[in-house]
Amino acid sequence: MRIVQLANAYTPTSGGLRTVVDALGRGYADAGHERVLVIPGRRHAREETAAGLVVTFPGVPVSGGYRVIPRFGPVRELLEELAPDSVEVSDKATLAAAGPWARKHGVGAVLISHERLDAVTAARFPHAWRTGNRVLRPALHRRSRNLAEGFDVVVVASAFAGREFEGTSAKLSEIPLGVDLDTFRPRPAGLPVARPEGDRPWRLVYSGRLSVEKNPIAAVAAVKALTAAGIPVRLDVYGTGSQRDHLERAATGLPITFHGHLGDRAALAAHLAAADVVLAPGPAETFGLSVLEALASGTPVVTADTGGAGELLAPGAGLAAAATGPGLAAAVTEVMAWPEAGRRAAARTRAEQYPWARAINAMLGVHAQLRTLPPRVGAR
Repeated sequence: MRIVQLANAYTPTSGGLRTVVDALGRGYADAGHERVLVIPGRRHAREETAAGLVVTFPGVPVSGGYRVIPRFGPVRELLEELAPDSVEVSDKATLAAAGPWARKHGVGAVLISHERLDAVTAARFPHAWRTGNRVLRPALHRRSRNLAEGFDVVVVASAFAGREFEGTSAKLSEIPLGVDLDTFRPRPAGLPVARPEGDRPWRLVYSGRLSVEKNPIAAVAAVKALTAAGIPVRLDVYGTGSQRDHLERAATGLPITFHGHLGDRAALAAHLAAADVVLAPGPAETFGLSVLEALASGTPVVTADTGGAGELLAPGAGLAAAATGPGLAAAVTEVMAWPEAGRRAAARTRAEQYPWARAINAMLGVHAQLRTLPPRVGAR
């Protein structure tokens, strides 16, 4: 099959979306399929890589350091040149037009829903959501319905993500994502696992984008609450984003270090494995790749009790809690009361249920199924 992947908001510092697109693309190429990736950048380019052709179109800068391909026209011309067997879209903005294009040309089309429009809106604009959700909620639902109508299949990674499409015509396929179990792994055998309480501060980590919807301020507030309770802690923050300056001001006087974006995945894995607890306070996560990476590293996670990240947890591997400073602090305290060897083993065991091979095979099954569907030519 020739599978064309389309993605906006794909940059060298992208988090989950880039990880997913790249992991799937490599899997398609390794399975013998032709994979083409279309992304935004500073200028137009074509590059042959080990995982297939990468085509870059000039993108318009948007918030968070991302870029978006502003017009679908050039992408349409490329698709007509490539004549793909299937298109896979990781975008709900300009590139979503690939769904109707595929219908017109009798090509299979799948949308990977990386975010829930209503949940992200509520997290990013809480005041507007509280005062105007009676208008915003039905408007966003109409948008989700229109998106669903443009694609043969909508892939979601969690039950939480799938609820965005309730009441629509979407043909949903729930496919949990995966984790690199070789890169993200527990500390090597032979290193000490437990040390006497009070011998060192609890080591906490936040790994992710520093943006409002990810709620990193709750991690800072958790450190403040734990410190106020007389518990020695240290928080290391790995990531960048529009909220960094605000967070650094809020963290003044607290044992928090901001390391910025860490591109070395092996180095990040080592930091996760050395932590006692990883904090994932984002209330709108549709999956939580950073949660899975922490679990694979043998480190339990405290997640928000809303969103899909909590679906990744298992007994002994972490807790879901109110995404506030006191809520996260209480959950961290409870997790730290569990025997260390047990909680680390539970975390790794849970992550091992999510190898990338499973997600890749499931997605290839979706693409293969699209080729057997009756043509959708003649759509509106």
